[in-house]
Amino acid sequence: QVQLVEHGGGLVQAGGSLRLSCAASGRTFSSYAMGWFRQAPRKEHEFVAAITWSGGSTYYADSVKGRFTISRDNTKNTVYLQMNSLKPEDTAIYYCAAPEDGEIYFESTKYDYWGQGTQVTVFS
Repeated sequence: QVQLVEHGGGLVQAGGSLRLSCAASGRTFSSYAMGWFRQAPRKEHEFVAAITWSGGSTYYADSVKGRFTISRDNTKNTVYLQMNSLKPEDTAIYYCAAPEDGEIYFESTKYDYWGQGTQVTVFS
C-alpha cells in the first residue's frame, strides 16, 4: 500500500509559478516511478509528467514541456512538480500517482495509488 498526499495548489495569475509536492508513505519510495496527472472539469485524467525511480529519466506531455519540471527527493519520499509560465488552460485538479509494479507509464489506468488532488487555478 502507498499513501500519497499533495500540497501546493492555489490561485495564480497567468505567467506565474507554483510548486506542487507529493509526499509518499507506506512503501519504499525509491523503488517506484511516479506520475503527475490533472483533471479539468468534465474531462478525463490527463498525463502531465512522470519520473523514474532514480529520477534519471523524466517525461512530459507536449502541453507542458518546457514549462513544467518533475523531480524527486528519495530521502524525503517526495516528488515535486515545478510549474512555470502557467496558462489558464493549466487550470485543473492535479494528482500524483504511483503504479503497483513501480514501472513508468503514461496512462492513468496503469496507476494504482492516487493522492487526493490539489486544485490549481490560473486566471488571466
